[in-house]
Amino acid sequence: MPAHRTRLLRAAAVAVLALTAAAPTTGAAAAPYSPAGLREVMFVGNNWDGTADVIRSTGDFARIGRIDVVPDRAERMAEINADPIKWIYFQAIRNGVGEGHDQLVDDMYSTPDGASVVVSRPSFADVVSVDLATGDINWRFPVSGYRSDHMAVSPDGTRVAVSASTSNTVHVLDIETGEQVGSFATGDKPHENIFTGDGKYIWNMSIGEVNTALDAPWLDWTKGDRRITVVDATTYERVRVVDMRERLDAIGLGDHSDAVRPAVFSPDESKLYFQVSFFNGFFEYDVATDRITRTKTLPKNPATSEDRTTWVNDSRHHGLSMSPDGARICVAGTMDDYATVVDRGTLREGPLVPVAKPYWATVSGDGRHCVVSESGADRVTAIDFATGEKSVSVPVGDHPQRVRVGRVAADWSGPSAR
Repeated sequence: MPAHRTRLLRAAAVAVLALTAAAPTTGAAAAPYSPAGLREVMFVGNNWDGTADVIRSTGDFARIGRIDVVPDRAERMAEINADPIKWIYFQAIRNGVGEGHDQLVDDMYSTPDGASVVVSRPSFADVVSVDLATGDINWRFPVSGYRSDHMAVSPDGTRVAVSASTSNTVHVLDIETGEQVGSFATGDKPHENIFTGDGKYIWNMSIGEVNTALDAPWLDWTKGDRRITVVDATTYERVRVVDMRERLDAIGLGDHSDAVRPAVFSPDESKLYFQVSFFNGFFEYDVATDRITRTKTLPKNPATSEDRTTWVNDSRHHGLSMSPDGARICVAGTMDDYATVVDRGTLREGPLVPVAKPYWATVSGDGRHCVVSESGADRVTAIDFATGEKSVSVPVGDHPQRVRVGRVAADWSGPSAR
């Protein structure tokens, strides 16, 4: 991208951010600003081949371009091969959570000016910013420990929080420079991160050990310290801890795991909906009263093995999103090979849409569709929130997982040849 054009796009982004910094979020999945000259898209992280597909955020969801998010693979591998400890962890990731594959892209967000995409790379234990015009790496941040995981971007787009799985830490980075602006301690194996809509708090969910074969309910205690850690997003000081073990026990579900997986707030953030390990369904948690208020159990696929040790990383269902009006919840039934839209008022599910090992659920740019990544079929599928029916499927790369709405330059179709 020519230098003068980059400066213009950055200036436009700054102007829009100044106008929108105080605006409340609406619960929609789209990026919170739309600078002139940018196009809204969806980024699809293809974890096993180290690429991110960029697709349209509405309509036919057709692919626009593809990004190599590991252009420095040779350099990183040389570092790993030269360090016995790094090599051991790298192999453990490949043969554990990676199911025999390297984990090369877990999560990603574009910068406010649409010039770069920031990516967490579990096998390389880092976060990088990739220039969307050239495909070059702008900056790299090695996380503490040996694996990076889920991220979250602040409502104003200026900071990104990333879980460092093996050090029980969340790093918060300046999205433009990669400099750490804060960090905080979590429970065992931090996973999902969520900024509140006003940007004041970060909620982190730790999931504990998900790679052991000690999966029987009576052995759940071996999985470690699983909890939600809530911190002030300015000071990064802890303001609240929520242990779902106590809340599950209180409603007679002592045999359920308390490892909170994907979660989503209602638009007013009074309710948190969350999945836990091994469970085919989700829970509703009332933030003010600090208790689980409703449980939704979804159908089991009779073809799914009941041997919990065969479920990927202790998941049964992994992926939640909510329509912008808060009326419907989309659920990815990972091990049961379906996705479904649930009425939030009645908790009645719609059609069970057949999909192959869905790993994530995101809201389309216009809020009309739930978009799930089919990691077992290398495609993404859009499901209409209103009807619960499938609209379209689009092929992507190897083992898609996270899907995020973002921005690119209006005429972008992929990094230029070098």
